[in-house]
Amino acid sequence: MRVFLLLLLIFPVLELFVFVKVAGAIGFLPALLLILAGSGLGLLVMRVAGLATALRARESLQRGELPAQEMFQGLTLAIGGGLLLIPGFISDVLGLICLLPVTRHFAARKLRARAEAQAARQRAFRDDPASAQPREGLQRPNVIEGEYQRRDQ
Repeated sequence: MRVFLLLLLIFPVLELFVFVKVAGAIGFLPALLLILAGSGLGLLVMRVAGLATALRARESLQRGELPAQEMFQGLTLAIGGGLLLIPGFISDVLGLICLLPVTRHFAARKLRARAEAQAARQRAFRDDPASAQPREGLQRPNVIEGEYQRRDQ
């Protein structure tokens, strides 16, 4: 949580620093136009990616498949578009990296491998007879019936 807060505080300062450096190199107006063009591209990507992802997911569902890959592709496109919407050159570069098909496929492979490993770990613990919970109706709970008296003195 502290790392996220630190990043949240440092990121705008870094964006402003990079903008000042780029504006000093190419001029203020071209740098501002590049920022606005990046935001426009991000808006376009968000609109097109959302619709395309929904259509691909619907096609997958019609084929009877789980649209996990399409949803992840749409998520990375949305993250890339969102980063392009944020004014600044660092976020634009990160957004463009998210939009590249190579990085999307690489991230999808890594996420899938991680999800499969997590599922395997959960299955291993679920199949462990020592940690298995008794199913309802098969075993009665340990209940001891009795009476008690309260003696305060």
